Amino acid sequence: MGMKTVDGAGTGTEAKSDDAKIDEATETEVTDSSVTDSSVTETEETESEETDEAEAEAEAEAEAEAQGPSGVGQGAAAVVSAALGLVSLSGGWIGTVAAARETLVGQLQTSSTASVAKQVKEVYGDAWHTTALWAGLFALTALITGVVVLARPAFGAPGRPQAPWIKSVAWAGLSLGVIGLLLAVLKYSDALLALPSTS
Repeated sequence: MGMKTVDGAGTGTEAKSDDAKIDEATETEVTDSSVTDSSVTETEETESEETDEAEAEAEAEAEAEAQGPSGVGQGAAAVVSAALGLVSLSGGWIGTVAAARETLVGQLQTSSTASVAKQVKEVYGDAWHTTALWAGLFALTALITGVVVLARPAFGAPGRPQAPWIKSVAWAGLSLGVIGLLLAVLKYSDALLALPSTS
């Protein structure tokens, strides 16, 4: 009987220790599964956030494409048109240099025995015409640039109006171009500030 009790006690202890091992293993599995579940949930949340960010960027790009160009190029062209129109009124640095060169060429090619009318024409007349020519080129460029800027919306995205300031500056460049071209033609044809008479 004592042996049975000892055996029974031994068996009970072993059974308890086996049960404890099973309980520990079960707790370990539950802990591992909860850790795994939490890491899977964090990974899914991170992937979800990245997907949302990518979708937001794609939508922003699609909206930008749908809206069309921002008008920066048109604004720059309008400013250039106005600047060229202003330069055409004064002739610009290039016109001044070209006129000085024509004056020098006229002095070199005209002899001191030439008539006064010929000397005035060669030394001053050609330089004046050169200044008018360069002013006309600047005015024509301003005119063409202004027309292109104002006509651009007709060939762009429908329903997207041009910014008012772009129109205003383009109209200013166009107007200055017309005035500069008119003055250049009058100067070149000697209708405005013609050479003095030498007779």
